[in-house]
Amino acid sequence: MPVVWTTAFLDLPAAVHEAGTAFWCAATRSTRSPARGSAGEFATLLPPDGDAYLRVQRTGDVPRVHVDVHVADVAAHAALARDLGATELHREDHVVLASPGGFVLCLVPDGGERRRPEPVAGPGGGAQRVDQLCLDVPAALLDAERAFWPALTGWPARTGARPEFTVLERPAGIPLRLMLQRLGDDDPRTTVGAHLDLACGPTRAAVAAEHLALGAAHVAEGHGWTVLRDPAGQVYCLTGRDPVTGLVPR
Repeated sequence: MPVVWTTAFLDLPAAVHEAGTAFWCAATRSTRSPARGSAGEFATLLPPDGDAYLRVQRTGDVPRVHVDVHVADVAAHAALARDLGATELHREDHVVLASPGGFVLCLVPDGGERRRPEPVAGPGGGAQRVDQLCLDVPAALLDAERAFWPALTGWPARTGARPEFTVLERPAGIPLRLMLQRLGDDDPRTTVGAHLDLACGPTRAAVAAEHLALGAAHVAEGHGWTVLRDPAGQVYCLTGRDPVTGLVPR
């Protein structure tokens, strides 16, 4: 039961929905699709080339990210997810689940997406691509999440550039890879959250300047990454990974 595509959904409260959507359209050089849904709550960020893999939803009271996992057989994959410890939350033509650590994901039908968009360049010359969903996992939940995600996706797991990172090796052409980050023992979070990572290569500083000009706020500097907050209040990271390969330069 292969995973054929991945989509990141930005879930934005009404008060910040417009600001967050406008920011991510500008940052990714995307065009907002016409609104859809019974209350016009959904929109897709249409990339300059390739198939879309970023969407926005007006919902909730705090900004968050969830992932849509596109599969050939939703019912069979949902059964697998439940066997692996997920909790089913809702069912239509797609199935909404919570991972063993409480992270929300949707299993959705294969829509035929196969063309991964290329990196985009900003006015300052910064090359960038949203290419990773990082799951922020409390230490007590790490074993369960590390067992769940490779089994659900069929993607092998390996230790990342730092020991607290577990990277899932996505197949060629999948737009978003998944990474699990073990949170520190003193972190107060008790359920799994997530944030987006952008691969920027050596132009990370230029990309950061472009995002700050678009309304992001600087949060922190890490070991090869810059932490920013978008105008909707959502934290994300710019990394020095290669925007073409997604790998850390050697």
